[in-house]
Amino acid sequence: MNEAPLPPAAARGALLDAWVAKRAEIARLEGEASELLAARADLFDADVRADPQHRDMIRRSMIAEYSAAGHISKTAAELGFNDAAALSEFFPALRRALRQGDITAQHVRVLVAAAAPVREAVLNGNLDAETLAVYETAALTIAEHETPARTRPHARQITAALAGESIRERHARAASERQITIRPLDDGLALLTAVLPEVYAVAIMDRLRSLATAVAATVGPDARPEFVAADGRTRREIEADTFIDLLLAATPSEALGTGLDRITATVQVTIAGSTLAGEDDRLAELDGHGPLHPDIARDLARRASGWNRLFLDDAGMVTKVDRYTPTTAMKRFLRARDQRCRFPGCHTPARRCDIDHNEDFALGGQTEITNLSDFCPGHHALKHPDIDAGHRWTAHQLPDGTLRWTSPIGRAYDDRAPRRVMFV
Repeated sequence: MNEAPLPPAAARGALLDAWVAKRAEIARLEGEASELLAARADLFDADVRADPQHRDMIRRSMIAEYSAAGHISKTAAELGFNDAAALSEFFPALRRALRQGDITAQHVRVLVAAAAPVREAVLNGNLDAETLAVYETAALTIAEHETPARTRPHARQITAALAGESIRERHARAASERQITIRPLDDGLALLTAVLPEVYAVAIMDRLRSLATAVAATVGPDARPEFVAADGRTRREIEADTFIDLLLAATPSEALGTGLDRITATVQVTIAGSTLAGEDDRLAELDGHGPLHPDIARDLARRASGWNRLFLDDAGMVTKVDRYTPTTAMKRFLRARDQRCRFPGCHTPARRCDIDHNEDFALGGQTEITNLSDFCPGHHALKHPDIDAGHRWTAHQLPDGTLRWTSPIGRAYDDRAPRRVMFV
């Protein structure tokens, strides 16, 4: 006897559940693969003990074989061995979480990399060995509920709180590595690489995007986020053209439209009031990215026309925003609280998002903080009333600021408002 077909929503839900289960299975297999790399690393140690003068060649040979057998790059093989060694030696809880499918190999890569200053400080005797366990516990709590991209800035915040002095030293050393390089590619292209302090790299990218947006607006009314109607250039192409124009002509040319010289870069930085006043040298925070050297943060604050004062509760959540130059209070609060798009997993900066009524204004939703959030254009569109109800999402804000999205098949997904760095 044939079973009755599943209703459309149930069918979609069943496929989603199967996909989530398969992803967890993949993570568990990644954990098993990491264990195999760790076991191979133990054999490497034994080989080196037997022939120490050829340590480098023995490792290069091992990496080359795994790269060839796995059809992966040398760099990927090296990173795999490094992560496996870190899990085996320093991070037992992360190791268990990966084996259980609670986090992915991408999470491990992010967490191990972010922990480098803590590991360095422990090895140098500047921090107790137990500090690594503190980092691991705090970072894993984030990773189990966030994407790798969102986990990274949180992990870097934790590292900054635990090993701030080490990070300041690393930043000072790394500043001497800034450089511009060029490598020819095929078809008349070349790869121009700039290694810069992160805050300036973020600012450069922000200005290029802002300029490209302004150019697209001047091309024609049919311009879309993906393509510009009049000449067919993508936004990435416009950004590249603007980059060339700015470097070679110093100011935007007429070909890119008028008035672009008034568009400036925007970055969002959080700094303790005592650090801003020069009373201490606590690390600041480049929101959405990670720690920022206090000297750079103070310099940015001196140049800013205005800045927000944030009031935090004991958990590091924004409770109030004050600003010394006039602007719209609600917008300031939301930008400060949300930092990025409030759809689960999205990390589009709040400055490029739309402020949305979670409960539609036309349906009685109030214009108040408890009913407003930042959504990027792509995720904002998921709630549009002109979308068929069978494909429309809804969002509801809980008392603690968490956004609860409900999918067309009735599944709920929570997005917690990001906590700010606590200067301790």
